[in-house]
Amino acid sequence: TKELISTIIDQLDIPLVIDADGINVLAGELSLLKKYKAPLIITPHPGEMSRLVGASVEEIQKDRIGFTMALARRIGAIVVLKGARTVIASKEGNSWVNLTGNPGMATGGSGDILTGIIGGLLTQKLSCLEAAKTGVYLHGYAADLAAQKKGEISLIASDILETIPEATRRIKSEYS
Repeated sequence: TKELISTIIDQLDIPLVIDADGINVLAGELSLLKKYKAPLIITPHPGEMSRLVGASVEEIQKDRIGFTMALARRIGAIVVLKGARTVIASKEGNSWVNLTGNPGMATGGSGDILTGIIGGLLTQKLSCLEAAKTGVYLHGYAADLAAQKKGEISLIASDILETIPEATRRIKSEYS
């Protein structure tokens, strides 16, 4: 995976979203991210953020906004720190806290869905920042709808996936 990430960073010039193993490979190799020519989004959970910045999960959880903003500035990318009240930070030093979502999202595959949503929004020509903010909001909103139907405790990633069309319709009707 490390060789693949290095090749991608050296050769691609398109917006890129890095999650999961891609993030784990970058621990100790943050200089690779600075080399990427196009807009970049990384989506760590607190454990991955811990490995990236060398701080404990507890330290990160106490200052989620601060750590997210510092990493975004350091690597020149958009950072989405997943978790309760996901934090989005830009390389310019701005941050946003998402208010959608629920504890049921802490399930395998949920982060993959978020990455897919953000990637899909990028293909629709949204800026990386707008794709990250919109993707995080939509992901959380879909999870809230899924929790209303199935309950937070029993949520699985496919429940969130199934509610994305409904969440999209509701958001469009609310903001159109």
